Amino acid sequence: MIYLPKILDNFKYSSMQIGIIFATIPLIRFSIPFVFLKKFKLTDKVFAFALFTSLASSILLLITINHYYWLLLSNFLAGIGMTIIYPYTELITMNILKEKYGKSRLYGSLGFIFISLIASNFSEDYKLILLVYIFATLIFVLISITMLFDKNRSNNNGDNSINKVKTAPATLSLLKHKGFWLSVFLIQISFGAYYNFFTIYETKHGINMNMVSYLWSFSVICEVIILYFQDFILKIGLVKIIKFSISITVLRWFLLFIFPSNIYVSFFSQALHAISFALYYSATILYLYNIYKDARKIAMLFLSGISYGLGGLVGALLSGLTYGKYVFLYSSIIAIFGLLALYLDKEMSATTTFP
Repeated sequence: MIYLPKILDNFKYSSMQIGIIFATIPLIRFSIPFVFLKKFKLTDKVFAFALFTSLASSILLLITINHYYWLLLSNFLAGIGMTIIYPYTELITMNILKEKYGKSRLYGSLGFIFISLIASNFSEDYKLILLVYIFATLIFVLISITMLFDKNRSNNNGDNSINKVKTAPATLSLLKHKGFWLSVFLIQISFGAYYNFFTIYETKHGINMNMVSYLWSFSVICEVIILYFQDFILKIGLVKIIKFSISITVLRWFLLFIFPSNIYVSFFSQALHAISFALYYSATILYLYNIYKDARKIAMLFLSGISYGLGGLVGALLSGLTYGKYVFLYSSIIAIFGLLALYLDKEMSATTTFP
């Protein structure tokens, strides 16, 4: 919900309150992997539960938007849904598509462009924006339920390759790749200001909401292009791509700090989203898929938990505390530490490609 920060700003929520609201989902995303590690398995029934939880949270968002504590509850439910849905769909996609996995992500990017451009036409009416969000969530739920039926029908016909993927044992080691996990955590912290305050930051520096919607859409257009060609790019080596992408992230945040009101720099910075987000996370996900061959489901949950979860939580709170002139300078510095953290991981192979 790229417009939600601005909606909350219009409701006179403080920057700290906005930070706390957006920290709710990351907190849940960090907590849930530990629950599945010890107590539960990621099954079709759990996935269906997550789908309906996400739909319920989108409806509650409209009802509770002007009530701080109820809004926190809405985000709590959204966090439960997103945490379960993300690794489940990623794993199914990778098991079906293998090396063609990267191109599948561009369809999500196209959907983002479509929704953001539609919502931008209602930028002065928050109710219409949230109704668009509810409608999009409903469509996603219906498509996902259809996917579940197709998957189960394939299993009944003897094709159970998806279910052969092991549910992770409790011996999954994070310390073996501590530098990698620390880097993932720090990079997501650096994205906190972007996800939670970019729209507010740009409008405060004289860029109108329609132009901000074009900035968001342009970033995703660039993302679609890189995702289409990434199968070839990733052959360079996953670790090399990860390090290069983080370096671009450092540059991206620094440009937003130096030129906060320059629309051309803002568009260039958004173009870098293709590398700093799309290419980075494709390489990261495939790298995890490679190094945790016997624990892929739980590895994906922990990627969600440590990156979008703990990193998103700290990033949201930190950006809420530090929002102002220097917020993207702080983001750039944190990304530098994320790059340096990779050198703590002696197990990383610079030649790793998709298996």
